[in-house]
This record gives sequence, structure tokens and C-alpha cells, in this order.
Amino acid sequence: MFDNELSILASYGLLVALTLVLQTTGLMQQLGMGYMLSARDEGKTAAGMTARLERALNNSVVAMTLFAPPILILAFKDAFSDNSLLAAKIFLLARVAYLPSYAFAITGVRTLAWLTGFLATVTLYFMAL
Repeated sequence: MFDNELSILASYGLLVALTLVLQTTGLMQQLGMGYMLSARDEGKTAAGMTARLERALNNSVVAMTLFAPPILILAFKDAFSDNSLLAAKIFLLARVAYLPSYAFAITGVRTLAWLTGFLATVTLYFMAL
């Protein structure tokens, strides 16, 4: 499943989708189905874990927009290597650690996971040059 960079990119997309489902489920529990189905003009906000999941989701979307280009460039150039696969795996593992550490407010782990994933992404950009 994680045997190439494109499958890792797709797997990360699924992780982002899971984050969206968890965050939306939390919103439904906190704000109610009526509010979720409305135009949301009242501007209610989430709290606790649901709010942290919302921030994690936003961060995950940004991470996806940064992670996808070097993967796609490497695919286009047919330049995947053992090092690019390792960097992609490190990125995915870091992001898998990031989600629960943010959701459960494990601050030090969250920061380390974010930094690890970011550095893996930057490394992929250098490989794509």
C-alpha cells in the first residue's frame, strides 16, 4: 500500500478526509443537526476537541497543498527514488502522529510531528528540482 509516493499521497488524502469526518461529527454533536443543515448565519463556533480538529483539518489541507506538488513533479519527471519514498513515508507517519496529538492536545508531540512532516516536504522539493 505504501510502496510508492503516489499511494502515500492518496493515503494522506484519505487521512485528511477522515479528519473532516471526525471534525464534522464533533460539530453535529456540539451544534446540532439543525444548525449543520442551516445557512449557519449565526456563526456558532466549536469548542474543545472539535475546535482542535477544525484547526488540525485546516493545517492538514495546507500540508496537502505543500506535499502534493513535489510528489507530482517527481512523478512527472519519473524521478522517484528510495530517498523520495523515505521522505514521503516520513511525511505520512508524521501527519498520522499529528492528528491525534492535536486532537488530544499533546503539544510537544504535535509540534514535533508538524516539524518532521514539514522538513520531509521541504526535502521532497529539493529532490524535485
